Amino acid sequence: MVKLRMRDNESVQDAVRRFRKLVEHSGIKKELRRREYFEKPSERRRREKLRSKQRARINQANNT
Repeated sequence: MVKLRMRDNESVQDAVRRFRKLVEHSGIKKELRRREYFEKPSERRRREKLRSKQRARINQANNT
């Protein structure tokens, strides 16, 4: 959960900017987008496998 306290002499725009940054860093937006639609477990495994292959390919290219 993200909590934000207004600082002394802080404008609302600055507080909203800080709040958005806190939400972004906590991963709430990413989690909401992921849960927006149901994803079958097989689809999730497939997506994770593809992502791990891409990461391995990038790591291998960086190490050579």
